[in-house]
Amino acid sequence: MADKVLVAYATRYGSTKEVAESIAATLRENGLVVEIQPLHDVQSLESFSAVVMGAPLQMFRWHKDALQFLTRFQETLGKLPVAVFALGPFHDVESEWKEVRSELDKELTKFPWFTPVAIAIFGAKYDPATLSFPFSLLPALKQLPASDNRNWDSIREWVIELTGKLQLPQDLTKLKEIL
Repeated sequence: MADKVLVAYATRYGSTKEVAESIAATLRENGLVVEIQPLHDVQSLESFSAVVMGAPLQMFRWHKDALQFLTRFQETLGKLPVAVFALGPFHDVESEWKEVRSELDKELTKFPWFTPVAIAIFGAKYDPATLSFPFSLLPALKQLPASDNRNWDSIREWVIELTGKLQLPQDLTKLKEIL
């Protein structure tokens, strides 16, 4: 049986789902078997040999589905290679990148047992026309211009580099089959 990677995501407006789909496609292009699911739909990690999970950072918080996923699957995630990505800055401004990374690091400290094999921050997409409650009530957010700060080449490069970190060494794969 081939090792299978789960690409799981949380999204509010669909941007993180698009990034997760790109990650899954790149992993497949690099020979991995991949399943993609929303974080809140994942029932078990039993059939997966690795996980790539992603969620947006909004209003200084990581999406609640990501936090709940880490809590719910703590025991299993501690035994698998797990990579994390977050979408955050709407603009390519160094201070925004640093702020988002700081916020993600703060969120991850809530899980001291968790040691991802890789962490990435990607730019986010923003469209004030799609804001839902309670964000739609904030005039400052509604006045911001639409933007798409996702760098698809950077995402692809990260995934290609990540591919080797998600595969079990051949001798461990054989041991897993025996067990």
